[in-house]
Amino acid sequence: MALAGSTTRFSTGVAYAGFLTLAMAATVGSALGFEHIGGYIPCALCLLERDPYYFGIPIGILAVGSAAFGLPSWITRSLLIVIGIMMLVGAGMGVYHSGVEWGFWPGPTACGGSTAVTTNAGNLLGDLNTVHGPSCADAALRVLGLSFAGWNVVASIFLAAVAFIGAKKAA
Repeated sequence: MALAGSTTRFSTGVAYAGFLTLAMAATVGSALGFEHIGGYIPCALCLLERDPYYFGIPIGILAVGSAAFGLPSWITRSLLIVIGIMMLVGAGMGVYHSGVEWGFWPGPTACGGSTAVTTNAGNLLGDLNTVHGPSCADAALRVLGLSFAGWNVVASIFLAAVAFIGAKKAA
């Protein structure tokens, strides 16, 4: 009977951690796709909003491994909780960025935008200090009324909920 319970915990932990890891990779992969394929240059806040995903993916891999190798369930639960907290931080960053886009509050001074354009390949190193990303106050694209920052809020809250539910069910 105890064996069946541990098998259920194993499959639950692997399923939630695996789903979260793949979903985080797909989310940040979509952002990278919009940047490199779609040509949408991210602003400074956009780049910061990716950090919870960059840190969360390896933690998700650790959670999959801890569940798959039968480590104590508290390890998998703790890792899922860390991912959930990271996604809540990402949601907060997205809310802040969305507020900047809608003009509810000012953005950081580093998000002023740029008028300089790199045209001389021989002076790339010199241009690094003069070329900046677009203004954080301007949404590059809106889909169904939400900018990339707004969709990040939706994705982050969903992933945080999945992480916390997974942590509870893996107990």
